[in-house]
Amino acid sequence: MYTERIGRAARETREVKIYVEINLDGKSYRVRTPYRFFTHILETMAHHGGIGLSVEAEGDMSHHVIEDTGIALGEALAIALGDRRGIKRFGYALIPMDDALVAVAIDLARRPYSSISLGLRGSYIEDIDGSLIEHFLRSMSSSGYFTMHAVKLAGEDPHHIAEACFKALGVSLSQASSRSSGEIISVKGVA
Repeated sequence: MYTERIGRAARETREVKIYVEINLDGKSYRVRTPYRFFTHILETMAHHGGIGLSVEAEGDMSHHVIEDTGIALGEALAIALGDRRGIKRFGYALIPMDDALVAVAIDLARRPYSSISLGLRGSYIEDIDGSLIEHFLRSMSSSGYFTMHAVKLAGEDPHHIAEACFKALGVSLSQASSRSSGEIISVKGVA
């Protein structure tokens, strides 16, 4: 019998109040942030990953809300993964969206590293600065203790690039966190 793989994290500072719950075996999602596009891409990630997600985020400015949501989501993911025994560990996706083509690959072993190359710096996507997308991904990877590579292979429209990235992230998370043999997938024997 499998145990529930649910993680919860909260961050409350003078700048933000954030609560995140992730259910790796769930399907429903509810995301509330002050920024329409940020809400949209988090919902997109959960939907395409088939991941249960609840996010309640508020704060004084977009940088703080988006960064701290990334930190909280990473922390919740790490809790949901537990000792990471019995997961496939690796996940990747190549997702097109109109002009955009984005690749995301992750390794859920406890090796926090990110290489994010989406070309969003200097763009403004709906109601947020595009560089905050990349900052969110780095924050999530670092606090979740996993490796993430996200690369734009093609694309001009920042909205399409960001959305393709979050679709690819959802698919990658679903693959990597899916159940396997019950062992730790590492020649070292530890995650």
